[in-house]
Amino acid sequence: MKLTTKGRFAVTAMLDLALHEALASSENQLEGSSQTIDIKPVTLAGISERQSISLSYLEQLFSRLRRQGLVNSVRGPGGGYKLAKNYADISVAEIINAVDEQIDATHCGGHENCKDEGRCMTHDLWSTLNTKILDYLAGVSLADMVASQTSDKKVTITPRSNNACNNKGSTVEAVSA
Repeated sequence: MKLTTKGRFAVTAMLDLALHEALASSENQLEGSSQTIDIKPVTLAGISERQSISLSYLEQLFSRLRRQGLVNSVRGPGGGYKLAKNYADISVAEIINAVDEQIDATHCGGHENCKDEGRCMTHDLWSTLNTKILDYLAGVSLADMVASQTSDKKVTITPRSNNACNNKGSTVEAVSA
C-alpha cells in the first residue's frame, strides 16, 4: 500500500497554507490587536519554491482542493489561495480525499475479486487496515500538523477516537527530546 505524491503534496501544500495563517494570527496577537485580521493569500509559486513541488502540479491539486471547498482563490495582484475554513476543522483525510487519492491495501480495490474472481483469504485483514488508516487520517487536523511544525519539542500526534462525521482533531502531545 502506498500514498502517492498526489496525496503527500496536497497535504504538504495545505500545511504550508495553514502555517502561513497561523503565523499571521500569532503576529496579530503579539501586536495586541483585537480586530479580525485579513490574512493575505499565498501564491502557488511561493508554495512551489518553499516545498519543492512543481507549480503545474500544484495548480492541478489546488483546482481539486478549491472544488471540494478546502481553499478559496483570490484573483488579481496580491492574489493566491487561502484556506476556506479554519485549519483546525480540516483533516488530513479530507485533503487526501479531495484530490481523489485512493488509500487501499487490498489487491482488488475493495471489489472482493482478489483471487479467481473471488475473495482472497486475507481480504478482511487489508480491508480493516484501510479503515484504520482512514480513521487515523480523519483524526489528524491541519492544526495538529501546525503544532508539530511550530513546537520546539518533538510532538507526537495521537488522533482522538472519532467517526466519519466528527473529525475535530487529535491530541497533540509534546515530548521532551
